[in-house]
Amino acid sequence: MGYKIAIASGKGGTGKTTVSVQIFQLLLKEFDNVILVDCDVEEPNDRIFLSSADLNHRQEVFQKIPVIQNENCTYCRKCAEYCVYNAIVVIPSAQFAEVNASLCHSCGACLVACDHKAITEYDSSIGEVSTFSTNNNKTALFEGRLKVGSSMQTMLIKKLKQLVPASEEILLYDAPPGTSCSVVETVIDADFVILVSEPTPFGLHDLKLAVELMRDLGKSFGVVVNKAGVGNSEIYNYISTEQVELLGEIPYNMDFASSYAKGEVKTEVIPRDISMAFKGIVQSLKEKIDEGNHGS
Repeated sequence: MGYKIAIASGKGGTGKTTVSVQIFQLLLKEFDNVILVDCDVEEPNDRIFLSSADLNHRQEVFQKIPVIQNENCTYCRKCAEYCVYNAIVVIPSAQFAEVNASLCHSCGACLVACDHKAITEYDSSIGEVSTFSTNNNKTALFEGRLKVGSSMQTMLIKKLKQLVPASEEILLYDAPPGTSCSVVETVIDADFVILVSEPTPFGLHDLKLAVELMRDLGKSFGVVVNKAGVGNSEIYNYISTEQVELLGEIPYNMDFASSYAKGEVKTEVIPRDISMAFKGIVQSLKEKIDEGNHGS
């Protein structure tokens, strides 16, 4: 089993993608098999910063949506009572029964509930997953892309992770921002979680939520402070008080921000102070990977 690292953040805009891509590129120099999995399925953009990545395979992902056959339905409402997502509406007096596909989670409870075989299922697309290879022709990037209008982020992330070979040496999960179910699905099997934050009031507020979530999940984690040098020192006071591991600080640099905006974030061209910061973070991760491998 490979060592799994998730990169998450309490809020968007902290630089989570930047950190994910940089760590990926540096780990590729240290390990033979490293895979980056872009689980931010609503806005997957890791590939933007990996210009050498070529598409290998793309496949559509479906969920099973139940449909009620009125000719067999007795309008007993048992299926609606079983549905914890309130996706089924049954009005006996109007002989009306319908499934709201946007609320359905394909749990199958309604099929179990129905005694009259009035419910069947059809495939509904929720998005697609793609794999990309790098210069050495190895599959190195997995990406999920949610269909516009779908609310099945968690389901697509689960499908995406199932496609990734568990035997790979290092797996990096680039999680969605926030602390929702899609984040939980991304980090749930990670050996270590990196929380990317920024030294601003909003950054600190959402970091606290992310730290609370990691502790509730029983996850080992550390914090990377991005854009260090802006904002204030409150985030460092919190990290110290809560005894949270500070993995590193990435200094704010206008030139680097400009390169990022152009999609030109490459390890070999970033400013030296930022490069050294990332190398320090990766060194800490290598130690954790070694400990994890020896522990297993």
